Amino acid sequence: MDLGGASTGPLQGVRIIDFTAVYSGPIAASILGDQGAEVIKIESHSGDLMRRGIPRHNDVGSAFLVMNRNKKSVCIDLRTDEGKAIARKLVATADVVMENFRPGVMDRLGLGYDEFKSAQPKLVYVSISGVGPVGPYAKRRVYDAVIQAISGFASLKPNAEPALVNSLVCDKVTSLTASQAVTAALFSAERTGQGQHVELSMLDASLFFLWPDVMANFTFMEEGAETVPYMDMSLFMRKTKDGWIASMPVQQAEVEGAFRALGIENLLTDERFTTFEARARNRGLLRELLDEAYVQYTTEEICARLEANDVPYSKVNDREEVVEDPQIQAMQALWTYEHPQAGLVRMPRPPARFSRTPSNIHAHTPSLGEHNQSVLAELGLDVSEIDKLHESGVLFSAPLAS
Repeated sequence: MDLGGASTGPLQGVRIIDFTAVYSGPIAASILGDQGAEVIKIESHSGDLMRRGIPRHNDVGSAFLVMNRNKKSVCIDLRTDEGKAIARKLVATADVVMENFRPGVMDRLGLGYDEFKSAQPKLVYVSISGVGPVGPYAKRRVYDAVIQAISGFASLKPNAEPALVNSLVCDKVTSLTASQAVTAALFSAERTGQGQHVELSMLDASLFFLWPDVMANFTFMEEGAETVPYMDMSLFMRKTKDGWIASMPVQQAEVEGAFRALGIENLLTDERFTTFEARARNRGLLRELLDEAYVQYTTEEICARLEANDVPYSKVNDREEVVEDPQIQAMQALWTYEHPQAGLVRMPRPPARFSRTPSNIHAHTPSLGEHNQSVLAELGLDVSEIDKLHESGVLFSAPLAS
């Protein structure tokens, strides 16, 4: 894939000033950049922490590279009056501001929503935090593991010790929620001429994500309301002779197809397993019978049998197998491009496929302060003024590693 073309997504013409760092905010802003928005990332002299994440190649962190594509980087010392003044000028050009500092930080910097809402009535200002501005945990430092613990993510394995999901899942759920919230607020601003402050916590996003299935027993509050055993997704993971397979028959025809594929047709007429309710009541025994059946076949054999019986399934890919999966290759779901510092890189394509305004990756992930000159020139600063700001330390840019 060649870079350097114009953005083509549905958010062309939208300018976002992105004060976010680490995971949830940067991913959200990158999604919007994929969709055509101009995203200007504001960083301190030390840069986003994830610039120093591992693995790195030519001093470029892998996670940072993926989470900050389609952005420009401006590096400003917001501790200085000059730095704050530049930030205010940038916000004055924005349709959207995004930040994920702890509540109150942007207000103390003089960069909070109230500073801009009168002069920019259409401004959408998004504040992402761990647990929001109120409550006993509001002043805590909060990262993904903390939200997994509070929200219930860490207790998802039934009848087992607590365990964290082995991914920064709360950060990423928040990023998806935040990007949708930005577009919703932009739509409202176009319709009404009024922007707004959007507050979003990782805890809210995680609770919303979990509630329909794993928290279902806590929806009905009347005494005597039905409860059910907690969902156990491990029911759908099966060991074969030589590997693992995930199979998830849900509808009656799929369950019957699985019984046929596994050579246990006798269960088709066994009253303990003929209906959803019967299978739920005899879950333990059914699991034993299925486990015994699956291990009789190699992964290749059982895949073919499940395919023939139209049962939802897949072999379980190791991480290195993911990039070679024939479905992923057929979809061209992973794109490659030449990054000026990191060399040839690979990452997922923008997931939403727009027929008229396609998303794309039009700009490489920037080095620290790479766009100081071009962005500030748009604000009306001449070369000598920008040079003086660099000399005084208000601005900073890191040279590309050789």
